[in-house]
Amino acid sequence: MNLNNIKSVYFVGIGGIGMSALARFFKERNCKVSGYDKTNTPLTEKLMQEGIDIHFTEDLNLINKEVDLVVYTPAIPKQQIELVWYQENNYQVVKRSDVLQYISDEMQAVCVAGTHGKTTISTLISHILRHTEYGCNAFLGGISSNYGVNYWSSSNSCAVIEADEYDRSFLKLHPHIAVVTAMDADHLDIYGTVEEMERCYIEFVSQVKDTVIYKHGLKNSSLFKAPKKVSYSLQNDAATFYATDIKMQNGSYTFTFNKEGNALATISLNIGGMHNVENCIAALAVCDLMKVDMKKVELAIADFKGVKRRFEYILKNEKCVYIDDYAHHPEELKMLLSSAKALFPNKKVSVVFQPHLFTRTRDFVDGFAESLDLADEVILLDIYPARELPIEGVTSEIILNKMGINNKHILSKEGVMKWIEASNFEVLVTAGAGDIDTLIHPIKNILENK
Repeated sequence: MNLNNIKSVYFVGIGGIGMSALARFFKERNCKVSGYDKTNTPLTEKLMQEGIDIHFTEDLNLINKEVDLVVYTPAIPKQQIELVWYQENNYQVVKRSDVLQYISDEMQAVCVAGTHGKTTISTLISHILRHTEYGCNAFLGGISSNYGVNYWSSSNSCAVIEADEYDRSFLKLHPHIAVVTAMDADHLDIYGTVEEMERCYIEFVSQVKDTVIYKHGLKNSSLFKAPKKVSYSLQNDAATFYATDIKMQNGSYTFTFNKEGNALATISLNIGGMHNVENCIAALAVCDLMKVDMKKVELAIADFKGVKRRFEYILKNEKCVYIDDYAHHPEELKMLLSSAKALFPNKKVSVVFQPHLFTRTRDFVDGFAESLDLADEVILLDIYPARELPIEGVTSEIILNKMGINNKHILSKEGVMKWIEASNFEVLVTAGAGDIDTLIHPIKNILENK
């Protein structure tokens, strides 16, 4: 694939967070970009405002038949009629991961992999490189709160890429530097077993050209084979990189960033969650390896506003704190709710959670119940199916029945809005990777008007 020869691209599933970053990449290269998605969202609205033609019904009369390249996401059903038509008519049809492979091969790539923390770490690295004027091309799995986008370019031939393990996509990447945050079981519909998933992470690391940065204590990290291996940790000084003197105040953190016993920087991080301090250590480790000026890095992090839907403060005043998060795995929920309880120790924490995928709900029902029990009050929405068909006996009720707390209910979206209107909150959390984000602004409006 020679991207320089491509003048027109069609995206099947253009509204996906990773797909939209690539759409913006091609648009900036003066390509004609168009595409399909099944639902109109704020993200697709923004893409259309940027001059990209998008439609929302599967219709061969609406597609561009004069394209050089068709890109699709594996989240799209194989029988999607536009995708099938392009395949049957001998167009160049590739997965999103194939385009990222080309980019990672052509540029000095920093790829962030792992079950949790990918988006925050890759956005932090990209923000630091942009803010310090080092420069990078950023391909992110979330919307940067600083810049309002998930892609930006640079004349510097450096790319920061979120390495997605779904569909084994990350195995196509050959990064210069890789970060591995976690290998907790997930996407077992793809991998079948935890052991197979871990084997693929080990294979991914074997493709690293220079250095792998992994979380200290990560299971099977002894099997990682890369030219150089370093580790990071929140506070464990057995790791190469770690924090000391962590202080928490008003939902923000200050700490000292250390490498092998030497203090390198004093950091102010203005986003919530102790897990984000650890994410910050990983990003700082990358910057140290890239020899970015640490004084400039300190200023960049102090200016970091976070990522949309990653421990995002939607509302924060004396009466109520409203946090929204993309958490959709038991470990992510555990970190989210633990952080909320730690930051606001004397306040009641209420959470609205939308489970994502029938298979994930079935596979991790015990973990979800245990994590949600950390809250004082839980509202469950129905499972968001995404690409899946229903599985008999798998509903939000199986989580509810395993939970230990008494204050728990299942509500529809309409029921949630009535509950919001009728209740008073100290700390409210919405969480999930489905379409729960459509409730954020309506909930915020109700809370602000109370």
